[in-house]
Amino acid sequence: MIGTVKLQRQFIIKNFVLAPAILAFAALVAYQTRNDDRSWSIYKADAGSTSYSALDQINTSNVNQLVPAWTFEMKDMKDGSRSGSSECNPIIVDGVMYATSAKHWAYAVNAETGKLIWSFDPFEGAEGGGVSRGVTYWEDGSDKRILFTGGDVLFALDARTGKPVQEFGKGGKVSMNIGLRDDPETISVIPTSPGIVYKDLLIMGAEVSELYGAQPGYIRAYNCRNGKLEWTFHTIPLPGEPGYETWPPDAYKYAGGVNDWAGMSLDIKRGIVFLALGSPSYDFYGADRKGKNLYGNSVVALDAATGKYIWHYQLVHHDLWDYDLPAPPNLVTVQRNGKAVDAVAQVTKHGFVFVFNRENGEPLFPIEERKVPASAIPGEASWPTQPFPVLPKPFARQFMTEKDLTHYSDAGNDSIVKKFRSMRYEGLFTPPDLKGTLMLPGTRGGAEWGGAAYDPSSSVLFVKSNDSPEIQTIVKVDAEKEAKDQTVFDQGKSIYMTYCVACHGKDKNGDEPTYPSLISLKNRMTREAALDKIKKGGGKMPAFASVVKGKEKGIIAFLYEKEKDSGKVTKMETGQTKAGADKYLNLTAYGHFRDPNGNPALRPPWGTLSAINLTNGEFQWQIPLGNNERLHQEGMPETGQEGSAGPIVTAGGLVFISGTNDRKLRALDKKTGKLLWQTLLPGVANATACTYMTHGKQYVALSVGGNKENPSGYIMSFKLP
Repeated sequence: MIGTVKLQRQFIIKNFVLAPAILAFAALVAYQTRNDDRSWSIYKADAGSTSYSALDQINTSNVNQLVPAWTFEMKDMKDGSRSGSSECNPIIVDGVMYATSAKHWAYAVNAETGKLIWSFDPFEGAEGGGVSRGVTYWEDGSDKRILFTGGDVLFALDARTGKPVQEFGKGGKVSMNIGLRDDPETISVIPTSPGIVYKDLLIMGAEVSELYGAQPGYIRAYNCRNGKLEWTFHTIPLPGEPGYETWPPDAYKYAGGVNDWAGMSLDIKRGIVFLALGSPSYDFYGADRKGKNLYGNSVVALDAATGKYIWHYQLVHHDLWDYDLPAPPNLVTVQRNGKAVDAVAQVTKHGFVFVFNRENGEPLFPIEERKVPASAIPGEASWPTQPFPVLPKPFARQFMTEKDLTHYSDAGNDSIVKKFRSMRYEGLFTPPDLKGTLMLPGTRGGAEWGGAAYDPSSSVLFVKSNDSPEIQTIVKVDAEKEAKDQTVFDQGKSIYMTYCVACHGKDKNGDEPTYPSLISLKNRMTREAALDKIKKGGGKMPAFASVVKGKEKGIIAFLYEKEKDSGKVTKMETGQTKAGADKYLNLTAYGHFRDPNGNPALRPPWGTLSAINLTNGEFQWQIPLGNNERLHQEGMPETGQEGSAGPIVTAGGLVFISGTNDRKLRALDKKTGKLLWQTLLPGVANATACTYMTHGKQYVALSVGGNKENPSGYIMSFKLP
């Protein structure tokens, strides 16, 4: 008995002594849990755009047990609306998830329960919409803000309430149209990817038109506190700036494009922001922009504090194929001669990975300038060489022959073989031609805006790719000749058949879910809303403000089937270009090469996921991703499918990816590509997933597109039981 009492006293004393240590440990756990809540607090995980998470609670041994944790239904679209397609990559800060919808509303929800905290409509009840890939978070002490764009306006919201921060700009908003080349009242610049924060600066790119008359895609930095424009980098250089000599002398006055629509990455330690720039406009004809056209299609490194140029590398010279750099550069670290080298890896639409030293832009693998075919279109001067990295090898198909054509029926095969033989085709850089040109991988090919994910533990880069051949149909446009004796309705029909038919079809039926049907448009959208959408663009549709200027009545008359009493055309404007320059247009841009029944002309796979080791440039594995069950042949590998969403990779040994039309979210073993888990979603999740920890539990979440039951779409989160 005495011994028992003694032991009890010792136990009590020991626990009394240990109590402060236990409390300290509990505080540490609470602190770490709070920090874990910021494991995905930036678009694509971190400032380096790695799409990597160090969380490993969900791993290869238990991922097959994932179950739905919660589903948040957005309700910002009217019943009966066309289903929205969200591209948002949500971010999570201190247990709160911030996201945008297909309609561009901003939301804050409880990351553990999915309960709504607040929502914000940037359009104040108007139609709104367009591509939005997420938001940016900034804080200074108790001042916590969400920075995002709705249309052509940059907003700063209180992260706790969703209310506009009044001291930012005018009442919480800044016009993105101000500070570019032309009159802000006549242009519309709509960012699609979130900006990136460096100290008190929000660095922003933008989506601009890809047609004649487009704005230049200047990169701009705004003060996170007051919205003031702090610096601008001219992506089409002005006189006296580096790169000016790669354009005609007056090109800066009329040339457009060269914009960062896909996002950027940031080396916080070095203070360097890395841009992924798009092509100059017009995308498929460049007689008025002879030269290499810097900084088109270039990785560019800038001083993040000042916007001053550091280095660049152009990946496509004088682009004629719309080979925009489609995703933010990945900041990576690879081994070279026994040393760790900080690098930047850029994936491309034409299926390459370029890897550069982060500080000076020197290639880590050899890049060869190889001769490419010359253009035969009058006035065009295609560049004679293009860069080809020796390693890594291409992750997308870059060449096809008749043997690669599909044979779903004799008549269908005969049709595509005949078309194939009729076109000019000399490989990857075949220039646009008046007889028609085949493009592969195509404007939607190779890597897309979801980009790549990088695993620092293995130096492996994971990239989703599309093989999507298309046809360039180049014609010369004579606007005055077209306008002669036209009715207003005929004018609108001419505009439609020139600019819209490739995506929406001659019968206006479209190609769902990417290209909407325009049949009975009057039952879904007012004329004012339709005209606003045409001018500003949205989704994959570029802005057509310069095209329809002065012809608004025509396009509305055609779309709303008002042929009677449409009157005669008196004048037809053509959009800004170099004075007296000819205009050529690609009438089938962004379309598909298909047989008469709508089947793909190229044999599968149409979509792949690759794992590439950046230490040696070798492939670790490549698999088809997605499956078209209608076209899948029993006993054959899955067909693969097109998709723009990117992968994420985790320390738990997993790659998560969605984005294919089969509506699947998949989890794969990152070492082998083996499928470990998948789930069917209520809509197409054309968005990159995220993963986060809150209250000691890891979750995987993603934005999901709408359906008939809820066109606004969803955010879905999964966890272990």
